Amino acid sequence: MNRAISAIVKKDMREITANKQLLLMIVMVPLVLTLVVPTIFLLSAHFVPEQVDELQPLMRLLPEDVQSMGTEAIMVRLLMDNILPVFFLIIPIMAASVMAASSFVGEKEQNTLETLLYSPLTVRQLFHAKVLASFLFSMLISWISFLLMVLVLGAESFALTGVMLIPGISWLLVLVLLSPAVSLIAITMIVRGSAKAQNVMEAQQKAAFLILPVVFLIAGQFIGAMLINAWILAGLAVVLGLAAWILLKISLRKFSGEMLLGNR
Repeated sequence: MNRAISAIVKKDMREITANKQLLLMIVMVPLVLTLVVPTIFLLSAHFVPEQVDELQPLMRLLPEDVQSMGTEAIMVRLLMDNILPVFFLIIPIMAASVMAASSFVGEKEQNTLETLLYSPLTVRQLFHAKVLASFLFSMLISWISFLLMVLVLGAESFALTGVMLIPGISWLLVLVLLSPAVSLIAITMIVRGSAKAQNVMEAQQKAAFLILPVVFLIAGQFIGAMLINAWILAGLAVVLGLAAWILLKISLRKFSGEMLLGNR
């Protein structure tokens, strides 16, 4: 990695971690999605499994050998293999949106954009550095969230049922392929928007539209319209990975200094 690009990446990392308010906002969403919601789900499955009739349409989509298991075992299987992996499409988008949205517009607000433009990097290299910083940060948040989830939910499941929760192949597809692809698409769009935006809030608005398809995906599972499995995740990873690569190439080609300075 170019030393100048590395310096910008480290600078952005330090700035986001030094801002306690932003850091708290970034941390709260993963904690709720990976610890609070799954814990409630596990407790419900163990103590009041008869109160989950709304999940019956989803349970009927499972293979017959799984449907023959007890209600609690089915719910735990659904949680670990089908529901939680989709949450890890929301986490990188949320984490990346906060950092990516402030990438260039933050430089404008701090009056450091001109200094950045005088660096030995080209405008395209600056764009690459901003995207890379947000991407690494979002992946770091995702992996830390995953490790905490496995440790906490594994301990809770063992205490309640005597069985450890073991991540399946779906998790490998999500964490290694799908989550990075979704994150890169979100970051590229938001960083590009940040170059044109007047403030951070304006740049963050794109993130809301990016999360909507994931929300619909989660809702579709709960109403029994579809069930996410390894094949669907693999297909999505290929399609979104290609889309991320194309979007990044187009954005890099069209990015210019005039775009950065045009709205000042």
